[in-house]
Amino acid sequence: QVQLVESGGGLVPAGGSLTLSCAAPGLTFGTYVMGWFRQAPGKEREFVARITRSGGTTYYADSVKGRFTISRDNAKSTVSLRMNMLKKEDTAVYYCAASYDWSSEPTEYDYWGQGTQVTVSS
Repeated sequence: QVQLVESGGGLVPAGGSLTLSCAAPGLTFGTYVMGWFRQAPGKEREFVARITRSGGTTYYADSVKGRFTISRDNAKSTVSLRMNMLKKEDTAVYYCAASYDWSSEPTEYDYWGQGTQVTVSS
């Protein structure tokens, strides 16, 4: 059974940085597109970033372009999200997910983690 596990969330002041990590034990990691999503209270889950199987190409939501960086280490079966210049509106539960497809849609992702809370204080 596959269960992704996120870590690294916490409380950070506006303008600060935080790095989230996701471990994927049991996943044939290199065969999946990996993505990050987030969900704020009362809102739908939204796409944040994704990365190709080899890690050569990335894609970001407009709201995080220039501030967030997604990366992966296939040898370690991990994917990370480096978040810089954090804003209050970045506050959300962040989820790691795996998909066979290059997509921004949550429904296209097959495996998910439990989420890690990121709170940006003002």
